[in-house]
Amino acid sequence: MRNIVAGHVAVTATEFVELALGTPLELWLGVEGESEMERAARLDAARDILSVYPELPDTVSKVAAEAIEAYAPELFNVIALPQPRRRTRTGKRAAA
Repeated sequence: MRNIVAGHVAVTATEFVELALGTPLELWLGVEGESEMERAARLDAARDILSVYPELPDTVSKVAAEAIEAYAPELFNVIALPQPRRRTRTGKRAAA
């Protein structure tokens, strides 16, 4: 199966994500051993992109959830934990 995004063929999952986002993953995740100056420049570039495309985090979250649902639905099979009971106070109410 070929994954085509915006007319480009993605060979790996990383390439697919980068083509879908329009940015390299390293921009958002960083790279091992980056200097403080490189990190600051990377975060500055990321802020610039988010100022132009403020909907990007929501879009990425939606695409990620849809991919998980399509290719690994078992990850959504969660069991809700029981909620702790709220304690109620007993005794006399204070006069107002």
